[in-house]
Amino acid sequence: MIAAIKPAGSNTRGLLAYLYGPGRHDEHLDPHIVAGFAMLGMPDPGRDENATLTELARYLDEPVRLRNSEFGQKVTDHVWHCPVRAAPEDRYLSDAEWGEIAQRIVEAAGIATAGDDLACRWIAVRHAADHIHILATTVREDGRRPKLHDSGLRVGDACREIEKDYGLRRLKKGDRTAARRPTQAEMHKAERLGWEQPSREWLQDRIRAAIPHVTNAEEFIAHLEADGIEVKARRGPSGDLLGYAVGRPGDVNEKGEQIFHSGGKIAPDLTLPKIKARLESGRPEEHPTARRNRPSTPWHQATEALDTLHTGLADDTHAQAHITALGELLEATAQKAPANLRAELHAASKAFARAQRSQIRAEDRAAHALRSAARDIVHTATGPEGSVLAALIAALVWATIVAGRWHEAKSHAHQADASRQAVQHLQTAADHALAPTLAELTARPPRGQARRVLANDVRAVVPDHSERILTDPAWPALATVLADAEARGHQPHQLLKEAAAQRELATARQPARVLITRIQHTGRNPALNRRAEAARRRSTIAGSVPTQRSRNPQPPVAATLTEEQRRQRR
Repeated sequence: MIAAIKPAGSNTRGLLAYLYGPGRHDEHLDPHIVAGFAMLGMPDPGRDENATLTELARYLDEPVRLRNSEFGQKVTDHVWHCPVRAAPEDRYLSDAEWGEIAQRIVEAAGIATAGDDLACRWIAVRHAADHIHILATTVREDGRRPKLHDSGLRVGDACREIEKDYGLRRLKKGDRTAARRPTQAEMHKAERLGWEQPSREWLQDRIRAAIPHVTNAEEFIAHLEADGIEVKARRGPSGDLLGYAVGRPGDVNEKGEQIFHSGGKIAPDLTLPKIKARLESGRPEEHPTARRNRPSTPWHQATEALDTLHTGLADDTHAQAHITALGELLEATAQKAPANLRAELHAASKAFARAQRSQIRAEDRAAHALRSAARDIVHTATGPEGSVLAALIAALVWATIVAGRWHEAKSHAHQADASRQAVQHLQTAADHALAPTLAELTARPPRGQARRVLANDVRAVVPDHSERILTDPAWPALATVLADAEARGHQPHQLLKEAAAQRELATARQPARVLITRIQHTGRNPALNRRAEAARRRSTIAGSVPTQRSRNPQPPVAATLTEEQRRQRR
């Protein structure tokens, strides 16, 4: 059950005209009052042919008029409107049941508590089978205003109790992190103009798409403008950016003026301060050795960054930062992936948007590696090879699962559900991305004896999952990957051990596929020749000897020879 409190209004008679009218699409049937304040004294235009909407509006507004006549400052925001809707699969509720529900809603909101004879006047009008509208005038009989602060949270809690008591679909408790739902007016306008999305949804997608491309707030504003979005920047006397609002081209009001929405009205995490904190979190200075050892492409860098995601979840502020940056990496990957994968990846990114925010404040600097990987991907000119992309998407699947588990542990129900939805889309994309690689690998499996040896490696390294792996349709392809890695000098059992440690296999749908992407990533380069590496290190050390000798002179080689060696040299 959803109760959506609307912004305060000033026209009681106008709202009644809508509630008792035919609706915008003739969907209002048999409008009538099912509950209200002081029912015996209220006429119902839906049941009494002599009652009028004007009379009902005057009755509801009476405390407002009395207050305005006694005080110099008039009340103009007195109309409280809250539609309450059951889920499509819920059972039919009678008028009496809807009346009881309305009583509980207004009590939770603070409009009219039980036993308060001086409470606000209100009515609940039913004009459809699945919902009611509650209208109240927010001036009490004693002239005071009700305390409505946080009424939305209280009403939401009441709805969760109502669902339980009436056997209705159980929804998750709100936490003030959801983006605002499109209003009916916005949805009808989008339909009328042939838009697939209402304006605020459309703008949210473009803002999230812009974030991986920029490094500061000024670049962010410029990127939005270059993308064709109408932007209104709010600046201080010094010229510093203080806020922003955006508008969709062609979205105008009845006067033909552009309609703008502030970032915070689009989604809670899109205010300018929160975006600046993410963009300007900075990148720590890299040691030259780390830069030299960095993976070869942005796609490899992103996979490496995801490999360490779980280590950033120990601290809550760091965990929230990593999950926020994971959403940016999802968006970046969707933008640069091949066309046949973009739909699923964009759907995953959109679903994960809710998981990117919670009531926990993020320490954005902790997630610089993921955020840097996302920026590098959107700025790279070349796309990834098939196996490289498959490894990245597989890593994204696991990272999103880990993020969902963290949200579950923190009782973030909406965010955990968003993570699960994103995982479903990512798994579909992962299957598509890996299909060509699987076909190529399966076509050249290792011969019988080599394959049996590799199967024994699997049984030895991952005994708990070996049967699932060896009966997985992708096992022949995994055997080929292990054989290829062995030809490059790697030890198959060691690669299996490392791959199994990176991602637990108990929940993997197809464990052989998981191991394929992991091993292709970690075993992509030839194994180091240990003797050559040791020789290189000795050479490096030898190169620094002259400096050491200047401080600590060493005896000549001949002086260190034994007498026997000297005789042999002579």
